[in-house]
Amino acid sequence: MYLEISNPMDYHAALYIRLSKEDESEGPSQSVQNQESLLREFVQKHRLSVYDTYVDDGWSGTNFDRPDFQRMISDIEAKKVNMVITKDLSRLGRDYIMTGHYMERYFPEHRVRYISLLDGIDTGVDSTANDITPFRAIMNDMYAKDISKKIKSVKRDKQRKGQFIGGKPVYGYKIHPTEKNKIVIDEEVAPVVQRIFSLALSGMSCRTIAVLLNQERVPTPATYAGIPVARAGPYTGLWSSERISDMLQNETYIGNMVQGRSVKISYKSKKCLKQNPSDWVVVEGTHAPLVDVETFRKVGMLLKSRRRTRSRTYDFLLKGLIFCHECGYPLAVINRKNARGEDVLYFVCRTYQRFTKAGVCTCHSIKEKTVTDAVIAKVREVCRAYLTPNKLLPVAREAVENARKQNSLEMEIQMLQSKIDSLTANLDRMYTDRLNGLLPEADFQRIFGRIKLEREQLEEKRQALEFQKKSPVRSEDRARELVQRFIETAGESRELLVSLIERVELTEDKEVIIKFRFAQLDEMAEIYVPQGFAPF
Repeated sequence: MYLEISNPMDYHAALYIRLSKEDESEGPSQSVQNQESLLREFVQKHRLSVYDTYVDDGWSGTNFDRPDFQRMISDIEAKKVNMVITKDLSRLGRDYIMTGHYMERYFPEHRVRYISLLDGIDTGVDSTANDITPFRAIMNDMYAKDISKKIKSVKRDKQRKGQFIGGKPVYGYKIHPTEKNKIVIDEEVAPVVQRIFSLALSGMSCRTIAVLLNQERVPTPATYAGIPVARAGPYTGLWSSERISDMLQNETYIGNMVQGRSVKISYKSKKCLKQNPSDWVVVEGTHAPLVDVETFRKVGMLLKSRRRTRSRTYDFLLKGLIFCHECGYPLAVINRKNARGEDVLYFVCRTYQRFTKAGVCTCHSIKEKTVTDAVIAKVREVCRAYLTPNKLLPVAREAVENARKQNSLEMEIQMLQSKIDSLTANLDRMYTDRLNGLLPEADFQRIFGRIKLEREQLEEKRQALEFQKKSPVRSEDRARELVQRFIETAGESRELLVSLIERVELTEDKEVIIKFRFAQLDEMAEIYVPQGFAPF
């Protein structure tokens, strides 16, 4: 070192030390203690006055938001420091743009002398070492970029092997207590996740599930994980339909490790970009599942069916499954009064609604009940053709035995109770909307009556199950009852419809075309012409 300081009493020095994880690979010479020892030796030799020592341990050189670096900048602004000393230029930073900003602009403007000991840089004197400083900064930046690529490659390799490399696992799991890069089921909140899937499988929407969890004051994943909120808003700490939807589509819950859903823009930025699902890293069977694959698949189909509809006021069996045959767009549903003044739902073409004068499509008006009855009849016909009680009985016996093992009767009662609670919440919300003038009286009476009737039916089912729980029937009788009930109610279950039917199309001539998900069933999906339809 050939640095000389002729007027040491004029300076109040800041000793700046930085160490990051990538620097540790270079050996003990980069340690905090080694850096401080070198800097102390220099200031003692030149009789400099040290104002303070600033240490950022574990911080990357590409990030200038380091706590002690910013504290040093504050002291410079307050004119407490007018000299900055580092071991080498890379300790100041590895981003050549920001390093150049501080060296060429910030330090000179604030009359701060910068000294890098090993590089021989001293902005207080003219030297050739100062002239090549920009090139040193670029080399440091290239080193940081190279390290970033290597770290990214190592992380990607761990992801492909199914090793967990994130900070916090998805809600319902926790870090393995002994094994690194593994996750295990969090028994405390796992039942919440399983209940969410059960509610979704029963046909409950994401929004309704979120409302139910908020009413029960179930802590959200962020609240449970203790994640701090920078700026609290009106919905902070509340479940949302988006959160529920994201959970219901996360393959982590069926035992697959899902990572790489977002990536950093660059090694210099903290911002992340969401990746397309095709670019995610998914490794199957890395941990214990919370939900079986079949339940996950059915819930996924239920969610997908709802994306095609914007109707929130009216609920009907074919919601999200019914399309216009001519234009291909989903059909809308509207409410009209019949000759007796009763409210009746009708399907109409959404394209016709929007571009009536252009004549793009036709009205396609038909009673919702007429089409629904036609679809139910066709599904029952298909089920009767392919399913007989004798063929179903072995499956039913197995289901009954499994149900006994899993105490499914109790689960079914809980599921019915959840539906009843949800309907009660809907009634309360509608009553509030009516009082606030948001819901017309006619709509309130119609929806109120329908939901109330549905709640009474669920109450009857729950009471029947409670009675059955107290006096259980034989497994054989239970299996036969299950088979008979399935055949009789085939087509009335939303879950069954979504599992069997891909879409239902309504033609201009009021013909219903059912497209099944299975090729062998399509042979029976002849065009069905409903009778007795009535345009409004």
